[in-house]
Amino acid sequence: MTYLVEPKMTHSKIRFLVQPGGRLWGVLRVPGDKSISHRSVILGAIAEGVTQISGFLEGQDCVATIEALRAMGVSIEGPHDGRVVVHGVGKRGLKVPDVPIYLGNSGTSMRLLAGLLSGQSFDVVLTGDHSLTGRPMRRVTQPLMRMGAQIEAADGGTPPLIIKVSEGLRGIDYDMPVASAQVKSCLLLAGLYAGGRTCVREPAPTRDHTERMLTGFGYPVERQGRQICVTADARLTAASVDVPGDISSAAFFLVGASIREGSELLLEHVGINPTRTGVIEILKHMGANIEVINETTVGGEPVADIRVSASPLKGIDIPESLVSLAIDEFPAIFIAAACAKGRTVLRGAEELRVKESDRILVMAQGLQACGIKSTPTADGIVIEGGQIRGATVHSRGDHRIAMAFSMAGLCSETAIEIEDCDNVNTSFPGFPQLAKNAGLGITVRQ
Repeated sequence: MTYLVEPKMTHSKIRFLVQPGGRLWGVLRVPGDKSISHRSVILGAIAEGVTQISGFLEGQDCVATIEALRAMGVSIEGPHDGRVVVHGVGKRGLKVPDVPIYLGNSGTSMRLLAGLLSGQSFDVVLTGDHSLTGRPMRRVTQPLMRMGAQIEAADGGTPPLIIKVSEGLRGIDYDMPVASAQVKSCLLLAGLYAGGRTCVREPAPTRDHTERMLTGFGYPVERQGRQICVTADARLTAASVDVPGDISSAAFFLVGASIREGSELLLEHVGINPTRTGVIEILKHMGANIEVINETTVGGEPVADIRVSASPLKGIDIPESLVSLAIDEFPAIFIAAACAKGRTVLRGAEELRVKESDRILVMAQGLQACGIKSTPTADGIVIEGGQIRGATVHSRGDHRIAMAFSMAGLCSETAIEIEDCDNVNTSFPGFPQLAKNAGLGITVRQ
């Protein structure tokens, strides 16, 4: 099966070459929201009935989640043109897979499925590619083991994760030490199988797609302030899910249109969940000309069109209250900071060090290569705005870093070459072509 066995390694690496100049112009629709896509198939799989999904992100990460569920006996049609049909098996209908489940580069799949599978009646192994097997998982495995889960990991707490049948999960009250939607979602999914009440308290707001979607599937969720609680005493009923455009993908175009004179874009049907709009607020603080229009609600998620045009940006101290609301968008925001007048300071973003790469360090190295003074700190970065110059930048296999430096080419003196861009397809299939259509001078090389 696709994604269940480690693919053969090749020496071919995709590179982006971005010529300076140009502008971004027109009307775009970015691919479906990655977070919502993952959750829609997971909840659809354990629901009763047939779940219809439209706008599904056909990136490698989300397809890895589909293939994992197929390996456990769930019949799933698609994805075809963003449409997926999930024939739910109910909360107790998953079956033991024949082989270890391979999740590629998808940390979201690993963390969410670790919670879901901790309460099942079979053993399972979760593994992934070289990058994923180097990423820390103790933030999910430790609270899961407090719930009674039987989990073994490699030295350092990294995958593969060996999840064994437990004597039964028990609900816990858990105060998350670091705000993380993936940790919260993992524990809530485990709570669907735990005796008693599972409550998670977050130190700062994080994306709440899991809570919203559980409600959409008819599952009771208790929310009070920053505490979210579930029990095992309910079932999920199949639903229809319309996945809006991913604001994390839109962020690159929001930044690109903001920094390049003469640019103006309309981004259609973008999810504007209030736990995800930190990038808009931060860019507005920097002076960006961004307007949210045509707001509506689709399947419990707020959606809108976003209009953005070029505007002079200024460096700011990024409010720590917005950090957890923009955690995936900081590579793009760092490019905005590089093009802004003055100094931008980020604090309270330790989470960035344990993403697909150490995004603080890798972005600082890339910015320095481009002539921008940037100083990484333990929990953030200090960036002095200036003139971007051409350079060769290594993305370290991190899709968001590759796309962020692509937008830097709009304001560069000479061409920027970005190495190791294969993983862009994990979250944004078709990015180079869409960006080129909008006016970015990007070509793909191998």
